[in-house]
Amino acid sequence: MKTDECVLFSGAANGAESEFGAAAERRGIDEVNFTFEGHNDARSRGIRVLTHEELKHGDVSLAYVSNLMHRRYPDTPLFKKVLQSIWHQVNSGQEIYVIGKILDDCTVKGGTGWGAEFAKLCNKPLYVFDQDQNGWFHWTGERWESDPAPVITHPHFTGTGTRFLEANGRDVIEALFDRSFQ
Repeated sequence: MKTDECVLFSGAANGAESEFGAAAERRGIDEVNFTFEGHNDARSRGIRVLTHEELKHGDVSLAYVSNLMHRRYPDTPLFKKVLQSIWHQVNSGQEIYVIGKILDDCTVKGGTGWGAEFAKLCNKPLYVFDQDQNGWFHWTGERWESDPAPVITHPHFTGTGTRFLEANGRDVIEALFDRSFQ
């Protein structure tokens, strides 16, 4: 794949999203960072401020998401906008790469988990690097399977994840880009 034909879709937040963006920028890959008014963005390259109408396209029922994810989410305007912007990230990419933690119920921890669940619902290729297990996993449609060295194969891909990026998470993002864009 040629880097000048690729686009990273992300969210410009601190942690995994800013690291995905930095890795894309070092390789000359375009990035689109979905955000909204009042969001604290860690990156400025490729910023795409979603309008009120666009945010509504990604609106989801917090009750539904809480039930799907087996946890309670805060019913605040800010958190709803975060979930709406994640919807745009996942909706735009054809492959989804997440840095986070896979929980025992097969969901991913935190708000990042909504992105992973949405990718499952859309039947998109989904890869999660679990920082605690120090390994990549892909969703088979039924369960997580170890995937030691995934490669980005579609020019429109999403990179998202935890704000609490650890050294191993940072390293695997760089390694993912190295394998995918030689």
